[in-house]
Amino acid sequence: METEGDLRRLTRLKRALSATVSAGLLSAVLVVVWVIHYREGLAWDGALAEFNWHPVLNLTGFIFLQGMAIIVYRHPWTWKWNKLWVKIIHAGLHSSAFVFAVIAFVAVFDFHNNAGIPNMYSLHSWLGMVALVLYSLQIVLGIGLYLLPIAPVSLKAAFMPLHVYSGLFIFSSTIATALMGITEKLIFGLKDPKYKDSPPEATFVNLLGLVIVVFGALVFWIVTQSHWKRPSDQVFHSLQTEASTIVRPALSQHPGGLDPGACDDFRRRGIKQEAVDLQD
Repeated sequence: METEGDLRRLTRLKRALSATVSAGLLSAVLVVVWVIHYREGLAWDGALAEFNWHPVLNLTGFIFLQGMAIIVYRHPWTWKWNKLWVKIIHAGLHSSAFVFAVIAFVAVFDFHNNAGIPNMYSLHSWLGMVALVLYSLQIVLGIGLYLLPIAPVSLKAAFMPLHVYSGLFIFSSTIATALMGITEKLIFGLKDPKYKDSPPEATFVNLLGLVIVVFGALVFWIVTQSHWKRPSDQVFHSLQTEASTIVRPALSQHPGGLDPGACDDFRRRGIKQEAVDLQD
């Protein structure tokens, strides 16, 4: 039965999720308005309009869809589902984001080649390529370890901290790279008036950058709150916390070492819960 505190936490989570989705959708709308209203629109003709697919697809896919994939486990409407289905959605969103990013890279390489502009000369391009390569590895390893029923539970458990860390690292890297990219575009693209003169386009794109940062910050906030985890994951987290409160006193009471029977019950319960979570 849900307590009043549980209901308050659930309400705050829903508000945070709503704000995150709203910020992500707003950033997607703003980038489309930018390229249509201030730039040359969208086309696949080897010219500037083709380049514009690069920021649009990177933001809507590589950033927005990736962020949605990261927080999908925190959506209350998925908590009653079998965890396998949530994993499929998680992997599907990440795979879609990867496809968007690849097309975005093809667009900018095609534009550069047609315009005689060198490829991969800027820090923005280096970091973007690194993020794309790491993202592809993250997806392959994630599907191989957690979606396909082939990896042992012990390997899944051992790799999970790295999987979580690398996911957040790649997500933050894509945001940083995008901010570098839109700033670089304004510096090179605005001639009269220049970027330093703060024309309307510069102000508009700076606002876009702020919205992207807010979206990223909200995603990080949601995934770092342990009390907003999927309920089965919360149980395992509470078991670990409960066990640690027993382990510390037990260690102090047994100078020669921890009594093996002191935490056997917590160990069995924790391993069982972990196995269920990883195999679902």
